[in-house]
Amino acid sequence: MKRVLTIAILALLVLTSCGGGKATVPSAKISMPVQQAVAPSFNADSAFSYVKAQTDFGPRVPNTTAHKKCAEWLEQKLKSFGAETIVQNIQVTTFDGTLINGYNIIGQINPESNKRIVLCAHWDSRPWADNDPNPANHKKPVDGANDGASGVAVILEIARQLQIKAPAIGIDCIFFDAEDWGPGDSYTGRSLPEHWGLGSQYWSRRPHKDGYIARYAVLLDMVGGKGARFYREGISNHYAKEIVTKFWDAAGNIGHRAYFPQEDAGYVTDDHYFINSIARIPAIDIIPYMAECRESTFGPTWHTVNDTAENIDRNTLKAVGETVLYVIYNEK
Repeated sequence: MKRVLTIAILALLVLTSCGGGKATVPSAKISMPVQQAVAPSFNADSAFSYVKAQTDFGPRVPNTTAHKKCAEWLEQKLKSFGAETIVQNIQVTTFDGTLINGYNIIGQINPESNKRIVLCAHWDSRPWADNDPNPANHKKPVDGANDGASGVAVILEIARQLQIKAPAIGIDCIFFDAEDWGPGDSYTGRSLPEHWGLGSQYWSRRPHKDGYIARYAVLLDMVGGKGARFYREGISNHYAKEIVTKFWDAAGNIGHRAYFPQEDAGYVTDDHYFINSIARIPAIDIIPYMAECRESTFGPTWHTVNDTAENIDRNTLKAVGETVLYVIYNEK
């Protein structure tokens, strides 16, 4: 998952940004009030407990018992926070021909509001630890504590806080399935962006409500790693630069500049790409970039058997969660 985009896709981005002189995705109106609203506190311990609850099911690989049980838990958890829930039962075919029976899980908060924001993450975990330093682990499934569970956990804690103090807007919490069943480095065919993010591709073509629109979407991916830094990702800048600026400025305003440097990083194939290019909703990706990490720029546990709850940092969860809450409560 999370591949740097191919030259062909980069060329497509250039064409869409230059051809005709107009962007293909309408930009959202971005404004931050002069007087800032006070958001509820983000509880990092609570968020960590949601990471642990997911990993306790075991690897959430599609078509497994652990996957099914976790889907049921996520739906019930959103309901317990007062969200109106919708589960999309999806069937998608992977790059290697596997038919996945999956679930996109949606929790609607303040569903009557026409002013909506999407908070999203993928909840499945990778079938193979193909980036593990030990080749003997390459066919083992991944717990996905950071790569999957951390983004879901932050959104669940935000949903819990939204009960305490209702925001002025509607929030749709969306947990995408089948994101991480894409080809690894051993794949001999041509790796394409559409090999990834199967659940978000499905939702982008068939949203949970006919004619669905939102101001923007925020994707949280691998937001609990130790030492994580979140740079301004390339596709996010291309489609929704004002929204990127909004969130990175917000992080600085509340003391999290160390986690959100005002610097650009590369282009990453992730669920937000399909939300932008198919659903035409401006979407950004909060995803780590660790240039000096030997194992992966996504961090040392990416696609390894070490992506476990023990390697989650509550401080990272808190920095991301507080930033997102701050923005939500300053939307009008």
